[in-house]
Amino acid sequence: MPVFFRSRAGRQCLLLVALGVALWAIGAMLEFGDRLAAFVSAFDSYGADKLVLALAVGGTMSFVYSVLRIADLRREMELRARAEARADWTATHDHLTKLPNRYAFERKVVRKAPADPDAISEDWERNVTIFCVDLDGFKKVNDLIGHNGGDALLIEVSKRICAIGRADCVYRFGGDEFIIVATGLSEQHEERFARLLIQAVTRPVYIDGSAVEVGASVGYDRWAQDSEPLEHAAHRSDLAMYEAKSRGPNHYLAFQSSMRDKVALRASLEAKLRVAIQKKSILPFYQPLIDLKTSNVCGFEALARWTDDDGANISPLVFIAIAEETGLITALFEDLLAQACRDALAWDDHLTLSFNVSPVQMEDRLLTTRIFRALAATGLPAHRLEIEITENALIQDPASAAAILEELHRAGVQIALDDFGTGYSSLAQLARYRFDKIKIDRSFIATYRDDERQEKIVRAMLGLGRSLNIQTTAEGIEEQRQLSHLIQLGCDIGQGYLFGRPMPAEETLSFLANRDLALAAG
Repeated sequence: MPVFFRSRAGRQCLLLVALGVALWAIGAMLEFGDRLAAFVSAFDSYGADKLVLALAVGGTMSFVYSVLRIADLRREMELRARAEARADWTATHDHLTKLPNRYAFERKVVRKAPADPDAISEDWERNVTIFCVDLDGFKKVNDLIGHNGGDALLIEVSKRICAIGRADCVYRFGGDEFIIVATGLSEQHEERFARLLIQAVTRPVYIDGSAVEVGASVGYDRWAQDSEPLEHAAHRSDLAMYEAKSRGPNHYLAFQSSMRDKVALRASLEAKLRVAIQKKSILPFYQPLIDLKTSNVCGFEALARWTDDDGANISPLVFIAIAEETGLITALFEDLLAQACRDALAWDDHLTLSFNVSPVQMEDRLLTTRIFRALAATGLPAHRLEIEITENALIQDPASAAAILEELHRAGVQIALDDFGTGYSSLAQLARYRFDKIKIDRSFIATYRDDERQEKIVRAMLGLGRSLNIQTTAEGIEEQRQLSHLIQLGCDIGQGYLFGRPMPAEETLSFLANRDLALAAG
């Protein structure tokens, strides 16, 4: 039925036509025409025939005018319907890749399997599996070739995904996240499909003559058609995707209930972390730094420690990561730094306080302001503070990092390159930035005595430090033989359980006193 006749005006038109036909039929039954002719003959001298003719002409013109207006209205309604269809398409599709978006997914209707097994055919959709794909390293691509290049990459990736699944079943949910609705896959085919997705996405994409590559993380789960909305399966596949992403690029995982438990635990920890930061329950502990030439303590490294209300010790690897992801790291950093600076005032003036800055914080334009504010509030001299920065923190925005380090140096704050040798382009970082110390990661110290290649690397690191006139600190010293060999190699500073474990502030004074007594007695 045309659009017009489905509208209110169209229905009224049909009603009036039906009423007119009914009136005509009644008039015919009552011989209205004969009566009208008799009336005109009787009053002919008064111009009745002209009156009837005028009414007939007026009625005809009114009818013609109505037909024209109805035709216009019909055209307008068809134009409006097409405009609404275009608006609906725009609202339900991504403007860049032209794929359906999240709103379209929420409106998607997947037909359920018929109750009669004999009715099974290719026309109905069964074993509906939701795949969630997220690109790994897409931000670096944007930084490398710009947003236009990133857009070109997304378009090419969407085409590759559509070549595997049906185009109308591929959705773009976010910046670099895609959802695929696949049907009729067995468990073996689901795994193969996930591998195909990764292979399709990770093939090089050539943009303006340059080969660009990204990774892919894939999670998937099957939809329980009779008991839940489709969005629930999409949420589970999303959880599986994030678990796959946590294991590194180019992984795929099927959803497991433990993943939901992990997310619930993380949400609980996040809530507890917010409360702990407000209550200042996370405290700095201090691990001694030993001058290997004199065996004296030359400083302490502050390490965050958190014991929750239930008495459980939460690993820094866990709560620091949550703080970085949720934006709580700034408040936590300021609280811990201020407390550590106050604690350091109780030590001898020659002892330094070493404090870590996370890669996320290097993106904070106010980082130096926060550090100087803590020093000013506590009265700790700038030269007694040593900021540790990992190599990974320097590659996000090299220009900004250089400005931050230069400002800290001008104020007298020392800078240490942490986890040396485990990040990106270590030698390039030493050439570009000025450091007061480099810290050899514990992974080298733990194995270098049993691995000739590792030992050569450690020797090279120590030789590099001497040639650049930069002090070297070896982390993770736990055995006497490690200490003896590092002293022979000329390492400057040692840190590890062999000297002392991280301790609360009140124990540092007794540790220093006992250390002095032991050295005097020795």
